[in-house]
Amino acid sequence: MQDDLFGDTLPKPPAAEASASAPASPIVPGTDAPTRRSRSGTVAPIAPDGALTTLAAALPPRLRLGTSSWTYPGWKGLVWEGEHSDTQLSKQGLAVYAQHPLMRTVSIDRSFYRPLTVSQYERYASQVPDDFRFVVKAPSVVTDALVRSEDGRGRQPNPAFLSPELARSECVEPALQGLGHKLGALVFQLSPLPLAQLDRMPALLDRLRAMLLALPPLAPLAPDGVIAVEVRDPEWLTPDFAAMLRAAGATYCLGLHAKMPPLQDQLPMLRALWPGPLVCRWNLNPVHGPYGYEEAERLYEPYDRLHHPAPETRAALAAVIAGTTGRGQNAFVTISNHAEGCAPLTVRGVAEEVAKLAAR
Repeated sequence: MQDDLFGDTLPKPPAAEASASAPASPIVPGTDAPTRRSRSGTVAPIAPDGALTTLAAALPPRLRLGTSSWTYPGWKGLVWEGEHSDTQLSKQGLAVYAQHPLMRTVSIDRSFYRPLTVSQYERYASQVPDDFRFVVKAPSVVTDALVRSEDGRGRQPNPAFLSPELARSECVEPALQGLGHKLGALVFQLSPLPLAQLDRMPALLDRLRAMLLALPPLAPLAPDGVIAVEVRDPEWLTPDFAAMLRAAGATYCLGLHAKMPPLQDQLPMLRALWPGPLVCRWNLNPVHGPYGYEEAERLYEPYDRLHHPAPETRAALAAVIAGTTGRGQNAFVTISNHAEGCAPLTVRGVAEEVAKLAAR
């Protein structure tokens, strides 16, 4: 990728976004769609919104925007009509979510906590249109260097960390067989590493390379499929890491998370791997700090409005999307509620920025 591939449209790094000490005044979403309780326990999509449909038509066909999971009752009036429990949405919400004009992908996050079966993936695939693509998180049994205790903390070395056998049998093969051509990106999110391992980066790169090279090819069943590696330690971001990913046929997952440098500082990884698809996961607003997930959860629930709008990040991400799709590459971008407070509204905001660039 040329150094200026995204340079013409990237805004200056945000000066105040990460330093805010108090939440901004909540922005209540506006929508023309009526909100009413569901009938007969059925989840129904929001009424057609001409503005949303027009916006979706203005986006690059190779862009697939979406959210992390879909089971949030607070999205009433934004994705579905009426009030529903998270249990009901876990069963019926995906099919309704996939009818939203902007939602062309979703991240299956539950697979991080427990491997899913072929039949579970098949059920997901049966609920979405043919052009929909899934982003799948690899299970933590493979991607965590430490075994987690019940409180989620790493306690002891994980002997299965980066196991080629488990990565293949517990992740790639079930997802590939169950989702087929609807598999978009398969993300190995490497959790923060203990200092002792960070000091042995060459050995880690060798171990990761061995795992990636042992994985079966995705293309025969999933032509759009890509293996991506997301990290939570800046120490990974080196030319050696990029070279290893390229040699293994994988790509880098742009991780917008408070533990990682700002988007602009991660662009050298994308340039080193060019040409190739974009995989991005916008996970956590930096206003909460690197360990602020629980704080964001407490503040943002029920995820029905924006609390910390990040216009600079939206514009920067839109520039990367436009630079990627404009040169014929796919882009898979998923956004968490913890990015700004309400993932569907953030998706719409990013889409509007992309549409502006496409209209130039």
